[in-house]
Amino acid sequence: MKRIPVLPTLLVALAIAAMIGLGIWQLQRRAEKEAQLVQYARNITLPPIAFPRIPVDEDGSLLFRRASAFCLEPVSFRIEGGRNARGGTGWRQIAECRTGAEGPGFTVQIGFGNDPHAKPNWKGGPVRGYISHLPGHAPLIASALGAAPKMLMLVADPPAAGLDPNPAPDLSAVPNNHLAYAVQWFIFAGLAAIIYALALRRRTVAPAAPPR
Repeated sequence: MKRIPVLPTLLVALAIAAMIGLGIWQLQRRAEKEAQLVQYARNITLPPIAFPRIPVDEDGSLLFRRASAFCLEPVSFRIEGGRNARGGTGWRQIAECRTGAEGPGFTVQIGFGNDPHAKPNWKGGPVRGYISHLPGHAPLIASALGAAPKMLMLVADPPAAGLDPNPAPDLSAVPNNHLAYAVQWFIFAGLAAIIYALALRRRTVAPAAPPR
């Protein structure tokens, strides 16, 4: 019988412990997300505020809160796919706004268009609506680990002239997949333990003597 290798066993044990730790962390994140969803539902009913000067979602406390801002001038436009207030598909028209000579500016989704090549004829001005997350394209693993910072934008209500209306705040659009992530980490840990145990069994069990 061969001895159990110390270093590989230690590395596998550390990897399994790390995966279990990530699973427990995701369970904690699930509880935090459930509390956030309660806050988001409350935000919809609260009175409007001024859009934050620093549009970073640090604690998730402002999502879906009614807000207002003043766009001195849109400095750029971009589009993202999505669904409008009627449930139809279209192109989200997103503007980067200047708020002063050296102001921080803000981002506003001014409405939906049907032509991805048509530039909105919007010159800025007062905007009111609700706070949402700026569309991001972070890798899936970064989103699962909560590593990607989320920026805020204003979703205009009513939309700019000539554009379809934006959808209303939708709590179902906020994913709460932390339980699924936790289960996945626990499964990975279990599979790693089983695979390594089988490998050790093949290594430590002496082969049968050949027949004479």
